[in-house]
Amino acid sequence: MTSAAVIRSLFAPGATVQADEQVRQENLAVAEGLKRQDAGLLDVLIVRFQHRLLRYLLYLTGNREMAEDLFQEVWMRVLTRGGQFNGKARFETWLFAIARNLVIDQRRKRTMASLDELFETGNEDDRPLSFEVTDEQPTPFENVANVEDRERIATALMQLDTLYREVLVLRFHEELSLDEIAKVTRAPLSTVKSRLYRGLAAIRPKLERAGIHRLEAV
Repeated sequence: MTSAAVIRSLFAPGATVQADEQVRQENLAVAEGLKRQDAGLLDVLIVRFQHRLLRYLLYLTGNREMAEDLFQEVWMRVLTRGGQFNGKARFETWLFAIARNLVIDQRRKRTMASLDELFETGNEDDRPLSFEVTDEQPTPFENVANVEDRERIATALMQLDTLYREVLVLRFHEELSLDEIAKVTRAPLSTVKSRLYRGLAAIRPKLERAGIHRLEAV
């Protein structure tokens, strides 16, 4: 069975929660296929992660055109540097780290700001009108609200500082663990926890005013 077939079977709709051994085999199959630049595997990965990646880029950049440009660039980076993925972490952790680094590079080119400043402030004028990204599986954030409220959640997130917004999106939309978020953001675990709780403290009043009350921290 090719690596693409292995991944496709693991990602099949209706699959049960993967056991640790299955996850390990999945990661190894992805790593092996990327080293061979397996086009079939890349197609499977794009189909599986395209919605999550674009959503993450939208929330990180606040600009749909930039997010879509970076989306293409991320997959080019996956293709050309796939050999760097060793399979020891989940693929999406590595994927989001690539995306984040490209966002930083893009902002550095535009603003010549320091890395510390890049995620301290956002360009409010670049916010897109909609963050709707169609996906078959609703995320924890989307599960707490109906369709009409999802835009309110997106609006509330966009009112937060970028650092807090990023951690909330990775935790609740993408369901990464705190350790995985630390790897993506290259921040200490204590910093990730602080950003998560500060972000929750900031967004809860906004969601409650919108009539959304259910939100679990971890």
